[in-house]
Amino acid sequence: MIGTGLELIDDPEVRSGARLLRPDADPGEVAARVAWSVLIEPGDGVAGALLESLGAVEALRATFGETSLMPPGVIAARPLADALARWRPRASARAVRDALVSAQSVGARLLLPGDELWPEGLGDLEVHQPVLLWARGDAGVLGAETAAAIVGARAATGYGENVAAELAGDLAAGGTLVVSGGAYGIDGAAHRAALGVGGATAAFLAGGVDRAYPIGHQQLFDRIRQSGVVLSEVPCGSAPTKWRFLARNRLIAASTLATVVVEAGWRSGTLNTAGHASSLARPIGAVPGPITSAASAGCHRLLREYDAVCVTSAQEVRELWGETDAAAAAPAAPHHDRTRLFDAMSTRTARETADIARRSGLSIERVRSLLGMVGLEGGVVQRDGGWIRTE
Repeated sequence: MIGTGLELIDDPEVRSGARLLRPDADPGEVAARVAWSVLIEPGDGVAGALLESLGAVEALRATFGETSLMPPGVIAARPLADALARWRPRASARAVRDALVSAQSVGARLLLPGDELWPEGLGDLEVHQPVLLWARGDAGVLGAETAAAIVGARAATGYGENVAAELAGDLAAGGTLVVSGGAYGIDGAAHRAALGVGGATAAFLAGGVDRAYPIGHQQLFDRIRQSGVVLSEVPCGSAPTKWRFLARNRLIAASTLATVVVEAGWRSGTLNTAGHASSLARPIGAVPGPITSAASAGCHRLLREYDAVCVTSAQEVRELWGETDAAAAAPAAPHHDRTRLFDAMSTRTARETADIARRSGLSIERVRSLLGMVGLEGGVVQRDGGWIRTE
């Protein structure tokens, strides 16, 4: 347990680990923020208020010091007592050391509020912003001028995945950072499309950055780390829980200029991300689908009840944050790519995506991206497990 002397940050191994992860920062500040990330669950407002008022080191000192050093008016007695009851079971220097060692073992780095690459929008979460971010990959992609969240159902339809790929591919090709949650379905399609055009993508995880969840996306996360970044506010080794998924969604919404929901059921968890975006005054885009499709019911609900904007192209996504100049309006997909797509397709025989890619010489990711947009225009349709050209 934390006793007098604040073993959490005074422990020599903790200090040493903090220096290794962030040699350019004050080891006491780093150690204190790592300690807080171990102590609390994401979005803990009591801890956030303490850090906002006192700073990470002094907040620990005031909370766990030999005598109560809490200045008056910072936190009321009852909420503080309830918070201490939550935090004390996790209060050990060993847990902090383990978090640092685990991060070092997988090559993770720490991002702190105020860092050049810290997503500026996270500050809008106020006392609910993360105390730090654990990152694996190229955190430099967070310096992109524009970032958009593309999210949606795990049980996505082919239509939804193709539209997500088209939007993400065109946005990423234009320099926008594509942000999502690394899940099956729409999230995965968005990440893959961004990577497929050589763009940048960031995945916010509900568990530690050393854990691939879902496990089926291990290779995808490996690819993201090569040219993008995987992020989490919980330490390495932390399991993804239902609460952490919900809390993670606020980071996706806050770190981007707009949130686009491609497919979502009527009660989809994806609507939680849209709710965070709305509370932060971020614009919300929703992709319409067939009125008979349960997978699009949540999108239609956003359009009806939450002032979401109907979006059908990357340019319409850019317009959510006011980007309307001619350069931005230029299509990211060269016309010859569409020509190659049509040349590889038949008006009579349905062909699978991989077959179209082989015939056209385009990547599978690029073919999926093009099929999504051309499908919206009615130029191709799905049939018998493949695609046919309608014109």
